[in-house]
Amino acid sequence: QVQLAESGGGLVQSGGSLRLSCAASANIFSISTMAWYRQAPGKQREWVAGITKGGSTNYVDSVKGRFTISRDNAKNTVYPQMNSLKVEDTAVYYCKAEGVVVVGTRAQYDYWGQGTPVTVSS
Repeated sequence: QVQLAESGGGLVQSGGSLRLSCAASANIFSISTMAWYRQAPGKQREWVAGITKGGSTNYVDSVKGRFTISRDNAKNTVYPQMNSLKVEDTAVYYCKAEGVVVVGTRAQYDYWGQGTPVTVSS
């Protein structure tokens, strides 16, 4: 069973920074895309950013220029660096690993982390 362990969330003042991380468990052959979503109170979960195995990145317009996502393929870990945080960035942030292939298998599956809360105060 693949598990994603997220960390780095917390409370930060507006304008501050946080660096999240999401590490996938061992025994993984490859992961196609690692992505981050967030869900604010009372709102639907939204896609925030993603990075492919080759390093191509994409961001939702609201975080462009403020968030940067990087990835260590050897460690199956993704790191979103969130700068210039705004109150509206407050949400639970979820990591998603897409197209995961476990060693010794061929099938691809997607997995979600448990979420890490980020609160930005004014």
